[in-house]
Amino acid sequence: MIYIFLAAGKGTRLHPLTLQHPKSLYKLDNHTSVLQRMVKLIKKHDAQATMVIVTGFMANILNDEIKDVIFVHNPFYAITNSIASLWFAREFLSRGEQVTIINGDIVMEERLIQTVICQASNRPLVLVDSSVKVDGDYNIQVNNDQVLVMSKELDSYYGEYAGVTKLDPASANELKQEIEVMVGLGMHDQWYENALVQMIFQRNFLLYYQDISDFAWTEVDSVSDLLLAKKIHQNDG
Repeated sequence: MIYIFLAAGKGTRLHPLTLQHPKSLYKLDNHTSVLQRMVKLIKKHDAQATMVIVTGFMANILNDEIKDVIFVHNPFYAITNSIASLWFAREFLSRGEQVTIINGDIVMEERLIQTVICQASNRPLVLVDSSVKVDGDYNIQVNNDQVLVMSKELDSYYGEYAGVTKLDPASANELKQEIEVMVGLGMHDQWYENALVQMIFQRNFLLYYQDISDFAWTEVDSVSDLLLAKKIHQNDG
């Protein structure tokens, strides 16, 4: 499977901690950063993994810290969003392989990585935490077993998006085509997940979800998230 980590952002919500350091390299212990942990555990549970990291802010530090991966650089990270980062890595969406796209600031317990992240899926799906009903960052509303919409602007929703999208080869190629259209139209300021929403509305694209509310995970956007990330890491140790 191909794993694409989107790690180009500046992490402005964690300033001043991230003024001169990518938040994906926040240290969970003396030897392990957020991104190093995810890469290591995925390699442990998927020996055939192809690891791609899209860099932007402080790319040189990421290049030095993370080994045995493929780096793709988004030189316009300061004025673009994740759709542009994925556009720079779009060739990996059309290789006829399963693709898992992961935000670069995610920390998950090993059991979740082993049983969900590294398992193949025969249909496109996103991971959602249904235990989060208020104050979610990027949220998902569903209809039966399918995603209806994903947005930061939902008043009510099924749960919070957990920063991971899993694609079969056909849907990965379809996403590639959609982001090429959107970037071509100048929509480089969008989240890449908004391309999935466009596919749902425009072409009745069937996007499913998997609820991971029974697992420990966090997206590192605040100091409290940093503390939870350390706790998850320590509990696995």
